[in-house]
Amino acid sequence: MTQMSCTADARSAPDVLEPPLPLSGLLALAMTGFIAILSETLPAGLLAQISAGMQISEAMSGQLVTVYALGSLLTAIPLVTLTQGWRRRPVLLLAIVGFLLFNTLTALSQSYPLTLVARFMTGVAAGLAWGVIAGHARRMVSPAQQGRAMAVAMIGAPVALSLGVPAGTWLGELIGWRMTFAVVSVATLGLVVWVLCRVPDFDGHEPGQRPGVAQVLRTPGVLAVLLVIFTWVLAHNVLYTYIVPFLAAVELAASTGLVLLTFGIAALAGIALVGAWVDRHLRRLVLLSLAGFALVALVLGFVGQSPALVFASVALWGLTYGGAPTLLQTASADAAGEGADVAQSMIVTVWNLAIAAGGVLGGLLLTQWGVGSFTWVLLLLIGLALLIAARAHRHGFAPGARVAG
Repeated sequence: MTQMSCTADARSAPDVLEPPLPLSGLLALAMTGFIAILSETLPAGLLAQISAGMQISEAMSGQLVTVYALGSLLTAIPLVTLTQGWRRRPVLLLAIVGFLLFNTLTALSQSYPLTLVARFMTGVAAGLAWGVIAGHARRMVSPAQQGRAMAVAMIGAPVALSLGVPAGTWLGELIGWRMTFAVVSVATLGLVVWVLCRVPDFDGHEPGQRPGVAQVLRTPGVLAVLLVIFTWVLAHNVLYTYIVPFLAAVELAASTGLVLLTFGIAALAGIALVGAWVDRHLRRLVLLSLAGFALVALVLGFVGQSPALVFASVALWGLTYGGAPTLLQTASADAAGEGADVAQSMIVTVWNLAIAAGGVLGGLLLTQWGVGSFTWVLLLLIGLALLIAARAHRHGFAPGARVAG
C-alpha cells in the first residue's frame, strides 16, 4: 500500500537523544486493542438481550464469546507467520477491516450459525491484530523507547475491560445489542482513517529474516517468557473468572461492580508505572509484580474477611497485573529479535489457553474444594512463575536497562 502523505513516520524525526513518542500513532494501535477486547467481551454483558433477540438460550449466547476465543487461539500463529513478509500497515489494516466486517455481520445476522461464524472470524482478526500491534509499536520508536511505546500501545485492553465493557453494556440496554455492535463498527471505520493518517508503514521481513515457529521457540529466553505468561495469566484468571463466588464467601458479592472498578483503575495505574520504568527495570518489575500478586493471594486467603483488606488487596492485584501485558510482550520481543512478530502470535495462543484453562481449573476447584482452595493453587502457580523468571536472568528477563534493537 502506498503510504499516504498524512502519515507521520516516527523514524523521520530529527536525530535527538530522546525524541517525543509518536503518541497519535501509538494511540491508534491502542484503539485497535480496545476494539479487539470490546468485540470479544460485549456478548458477556448482553447475554439476556442476545438470547431474547435471537430466541436462543443464554448458554447458547455465551458461545459467542467461546468461538471468538477459538478464532484467536487457532489462527494467530499461522496467520502471523504467513504475513511476515507483507508490509506491516496493510496487515494491521486487514485485521481492523476484519473487525469492521464481522462486527457488522454480527449486528445484522438473523441466523445463529451465521453469527457464530462471524464471531469466529472476528476472533481471527483479533489474533492477527495482537500479533502485529506490539512489533509495530516497537518499530515506531528508538530502542530506548520501545517499552514505553508498548505501554501506550497496550493500554487499550485494560481500558476496554475496566471502562469499555460496562459502557457497552449500558449502551446495549439503551439502544439494543445489535445497534451496540453497529456503533463499534462505526468506531472501527474511524480507526481505519486514523491508522492511514497516523501510523507509519514498514517493510515486511526479508525471506532470510522470517524465522519459523520452531526456530523462534528455540531462541533463548522465549520459552521462559511463554511459561511465565501461562502460569501468571492462569493464576490471574482462576481468581478473576470466579471473583463473584470468592466475594460471596466474604459477604461482598453485592460490591462486585465496585471491586472490579477498583481493579480496573489500579490496573491503569499499573500500566502508567510500567510505562515509565519498563525500559530500565523490566526484570525487577516482573519479579515485584509476581511477588505482589503472591501477597494478594495470601491476604485474600487468610485475612480476607475485612472489606478494607479485600479492596486494598484488589487494588494491589490490579496494580501488579495491569502492566503484565507490556512487561511480558516486551520481554518476549527482546528475546525473539527478528522473530518478534511470531513470538507475539505465540503469546496470543498461550494467553488464550491460560484464560480457558483458568475457567476450567477454577471451576474444578470451586466444585470440589470451594474458594478456600484458590489461595494454595494461586501460590503454587505464582511461585512457579517467580522461579522461572528468576532463573531466566541471562535471556528472557535480563537485569539492567533494555538495549534491544
